[in-house]
Amino acid sequence: MPDATGAPGPGPAHPTKTQLIELLAHVLSAHVADFTAASAASGLTASQAKTLGVLRRSPASMRSLATSLACDASNITGIVDRLEKRALVRREVNPEDRRIKNVVLTEEGERTIDTVRETMHRTQQALDKLSGEERAELYRLLGTVFPE
Repeated sequence: MPDATGAPGPGPAHPTKTQLIELLAHVLSAHVADFTAASAASGLTASQAKTLGVLRRSPASMRSLATSLACDASNITGIVDRLEKRALVRREVNPEDRRIKNVVLTEEGERTIDTVRETMHRTQQALDKLSGEERAELYRLLGTVFPE
């Protein structure tokens, strides 16, 4: 619950699932707004930046990108085409099935998604409030709640 300055207070000792869902919705909304602004500052749409973020983990087929980003495969084609024109990604033949093209992040793509993450000022400032131990605990908890 925010205090008079708008900063969150300590919160309930035993929050309900509804309270947690509301807090997650607030945090996600703030994160998305920050991510969208940082993406735009790098000349990307949020969808393009999300694609770079997915590819940061590993190369992916067009189909798996569409699944990861919860969008239609035809949308992914346009996103990847625009990223490829900027040399942020490249298409490579899948060594296991030559009919499939994998999308791979280039070094420039890596630098670009790193810049987006680094310029997410609101998110960076929020995480700066945590100690190393608190960040480790938050990471552990988020990984438990939302496993990859």
